[in-house]
Amino acid sequence: MQNNKLTIRTPEGVTFTLPLAGPVSRLLAWIIDAAGILTCYKLFAKLTVLMGIISPDFSSAVSIFIFFALRTGYSMAFEWYWRGQTVGKRVLGLRVMDVNGLRLQPSQIILRNLLRAVDSLPFFYLVGGVTSLINRYGQRLGDLAANTIVVTATKAFEPDLDLLLDKNAYNSLQAHPHLTAKLRQLVVPEEAAVALQALMRRNEMVPESRVALFEEIAGLFKSKVSFPAEAVEGVSNEQYVRNVVDVLFKSTV
Repeated sequence: MQNNKLTIRTPEGVTFTLPLAGPVSRLLAWIIDAAGILTCYKLFAKLTVLMGIISPDFSSAVSIFIFFALRTGYSMAFEWYWRGQTVGKRVLGLRVMDVNGLRLQPSQIILRNLLRAVDSLPFFYLVGGVTSLINRYGQRLGDLAANTIVVTATKAFEPDLDLLLDKNAYNSLQAHPHLTAKLRQLVVPEEAAVALQALMRRNEMVPESRVALFEEIAGLFKSKVSFPAEAVEGVSNEQYVRNVVDVLFKSTV
C-alpha cells in the first residue's frame, strides 16, 4: 500500500515527516516539463533545417542528439540548479529529495534521469507509472535506483519564535544582511523545518545527542554561507542554529 508521507528518524532521535507527491501532481509536472522540452527542441530544429541544405544526414544526426540532450539534460540541469526541482515541479510545488532526507547528490540526479528511458517504456511512462503505483513511497525505477523520492515542497511558515528565542537577545548574523539574504536563498524549506523541530524538541534529547545534532545542523548551515569570524566567535552550535532560525523565519523590518 502506498504511503502519503515518509517518516525519517535521525540518529539523534528527532523525527520529521515529508509529504510524498501523488501520481496526479507528478504527471502534471511532467506534462509541463515535456512541453518545455518540446518548445526548446522546435527552436533548435529550425537551425538543423539550415544544416540539412548542406548535409541531410548530418542534420538528422544533430537533431537526434539535440533531442536526447534536451530530454535527459533538461531535468538534470534544473534539478541540480534548483535543488531537486524542474520548471514543472516548481510550478506544482514538488521537489526531488534523498530518501533519507540527506542532500541530493549529483550522482543521484544523473542516475534517476538516465533511467527515464526505461521508465518511459513501452509508451507514456507505463513502466514508471505502474512501478510508482505499487511502490510504498511512489518511486519509479529511476527513484529506486537513485534512492530518491518526490515530495510536496513544504512552505516555510512563521512560527511564534518568542517561545523558542529570546527576542531581546542579540543575533550577530543580522549584522551582515547580504549574507543573511544569501542564507535565506540557499536553505530549502525542509532544512529550515528540521532546524526548527530540533529547537522545539531539544529538551527531549539526552545531552550527548543534543550536542551532536546541533553540531550537524550548524555545520550544514555554515557550509552554505560563511559568516565573518566576529559573527560566530564564541557562539555555540545550538545558539548558531537559533540565530539561523531567527533569520529564516522572522520577518525583517
